[in-house]
Amino acid sequence: MGSKSKSKDLGASTNLDAARAPLLADDGPPAPAQRLTIDDMLRLHAGEFGRWQLRHFVLTCLAWALEAMHTMVMIFADRGGEAAGCPDPTAGAGGGGGGSTVAEWGLVCGERYKVGLVQAGFFAGCMIGAGVFGHLSDSFLGRKGSLTIVCVLNTVFGLLTSLSPSYWAYAALRLLTGFSTGGVGLCAFVLATEPVGPAKRGAVGMSTFYFFSAGIALLSGVAYLFPPWRHLYVVSSLPSLLFLVSVLPFLSESPRWYLVRRRPHDAMAVMREIARTNGRRLPDNVSLKLDDDDEEHDKKEDQNSYSGAALSGSILDVVRSPTTRVRLVLTVAINLLCSVVYYGINLNVVNLKTNLYLSVLLNSVAGIFGMAATYNLLFIYTMELFPTVVRNAALGCATQAAQMGAILAPLVVVLGEAVPFAVFGACGVVGGLLAFYLPETMNQPLYDTMAGMEGGGGGGGGGGEKKYVE
Repeated sequence: MGSKSKSKDLGASTNLDAARAPLLADDGPPAPAQRLTIDDMLRLHAGEFGRWQLRHFVLTCLAWALEAMHTMVMIFADRGGEAAGCPDPTAGAGGGGGGSTVAEWGLVCGERYKVGLVQAGFFAGCMIGAGVFGHLSDSFLGRKGSLTIVCVLNTVFGLLTSLSPSYWAYAALRLLTGFSTGGVGLCAFVLATEPVGPAKRGAVGMSTFYFFSAGIALLSGVAYLFPPWRHLYVVSSLPSLLFLVSVLPFLSESPRWYLVRRRPHDAMAVMREIARTNGRRLPDNVSLKLDDDDEEHDKKEDQNSYSGAALSGSILDVVRSPTTRVRLVLTVAINLLCSVVYYGINLNVVNLKTNLYLSVLLNSVAGIFGMAATYNLLFIYTMELFPTVVRNAALGCATQAAQMGAILAPLVVVLGEAVPFAVFGACGVVGGLLAFYLPETMNQPLYDTMAGMEGGGGGGGGGGEKKYVE
């Protein structure tokens, strides 16, 4: 009996040890921590363009439709006032007495220059605003914070414009509206495209400007329903308020901005949300790093010890680097020339002897496949040429150049007849030739820092050298 009891105890002990064995075997060393750039994390784990990016992209790009309405409303508000024979200004397309600013303030004959002046003033405000909000969105405000502010300002200035008591008050308010409008496009574009993976970023970026063309098409219908210029400014400003209340609360800040601002935990929270919504899961051992972190740094630090001052940059950093300096000069020139063509073609509909509303509608549709596509690609290309730390500053500078071209466009349009078309054609040809001196960015990563770009293969490309990464 004793022998049998000992045998049972021994067997039970053996079975217990066997049951514990798998648990003990799992207690090996944990998997090594892996630090990835945002592009790599999107590509390997979170998804380059899934449900999260699609939703974020559509909601953010609605801001482009708002920018289109605030910009192109001048076509209808300032309609009429042909120079030849100085006709009654109330005879403008679709206008009645007081239907346009031209009719209300008699901007015909010797006063016709004031139409081009107020339009040029709007784009001058855009030029200033692009630089200001480009810097602010790279610094403490962030992409989402800057977009919030410009939408608030657009709503306020747009509604005040409808109450303008005189031409000069109207001109001043359009200048202020331009200041806020100048920041809408660049903030929305960067916010929409930065969470997208490198393989999908080009196609996604190209699609942002379709919302701008859609906004112009929508504006032509709104202007037809509300022809008096004061009513039109009210109706075209209210969507910005709607965007503030119903869309912006559901947008996320860019994880790239979080990372360069030394907020890796916030960046990882966004990346986990992207992965979850896309039906994926981030491994527990991965964390984010900037693209200029070397392997030695990877071994010494993990994400919990990620500290230091927030990375920031300015347009001065772009100018100091020989690589980015050449890129900046070329992109500024190309943006200016393309903008003259793009805005000139849209504003030149007043010189066509056709129905104004129908011309604007058809022009917006044709623009999707023509000059608008070129402008779209230029915006994407400019963004890819500069790292995250100075991206919006550089993009803001290029946008300022584009607004300078937009300032010139209405002054060319008032020349009338065949001259505007000749100028627009020449600008397009010269801009295309200058593009040959910029580097190829296809399949290259979206760099975070100046050092990462110059040391990771993105440093070439000034002075006509092209880099192709297969």
